[in-house]
Amino acid sequence: MTDNASNSNLPALSKQVTELVLAGSLGHAEQAFAEAADQFGDYAVTEVLNTIPPQVTALHLAGFDGGKMSLATLLVPPKAWADSLAFFAATFPDDLIEDDPERLAEQLFAHIHGVVFSTEDEARREELLQAASATDHGCTAFAVLFSMAPKEILEVAGEIISKGPYVSGLTSADNDVVPLAVALAQASEDGWDRALFELFPDFRHSADLADAEFSDDPDDEPKFLQRSTKELLYRLRKQVPSTRSAPKAASTRRSIGTGIFS
Repeated sequence: MTDNASNSNLPALSKQVTELVLAGSLGHAEQAFAEAADQFGDYAVTEVLNTIPPQVTALHLAGFDGGKMSLATLLVPPKAWADSLAFFAATFPDDLIEDDPERLAEQLFAHIHGVVFSTEDEARREELLQAASATDHGCTAFAVLFSMAPKEILEVAGEIISKGPYVSGLTSADNDVVPLAVALAQASEDGWDRALFELFPDFRHSADLADAEFSDDPDDEPKFLQRSTKELLYRLRKQVPSTRSAPKAASTRRSIGTGIFS
């Protein structure tokens, strides 16, 4: 079928998917995507994900992680995903943030990692990371993930300072967040620096961060300010936009970067 013919079906498909997701029928929404892809090609799925409200995309994608196949995960446009990521924390309950923030951080990690590494296309990965880290909520979300492995993030920061684009991501511990951190740093210097600033607000330059020391003893008082996973989750939830408000302009949050890969 021609593009014009498929375009004429997009409003109905968008309405159908939106209603299914809001009703909690994620499997049926995926089935609708699959049928549209079979009939019109992947273009139809991509266009629908470009047109449905970002909070609907967030609800849909939240039902899938790296262990579940989803056409939406594979085809969501970078900006549409970045916009939807703003709503991911909307359903975080107070009791879980207070009592089990690590569980919520792991859910967020499964989502972000699942989307970014759902493809072997490095160009798409970079576009996804660039789009997400160009927003305040995206940088806070990355900081939430980094807060689960602060020592390893410090080691990655040190590698970036010393090796630049040849950073290997090797650290003293094998943590799943490290490949994501390296991918972010390589995709967006500004996004990497801003995420670090969210986690370590005392630091103004990556070089300072790379020279810092992180104690293995959890009872030791930190020698520098580090936001906890709980605090970052609250910050992320406060950044959930009102669905009645107009989209915000590009962030004016300053960068702490100094050309890490130059």
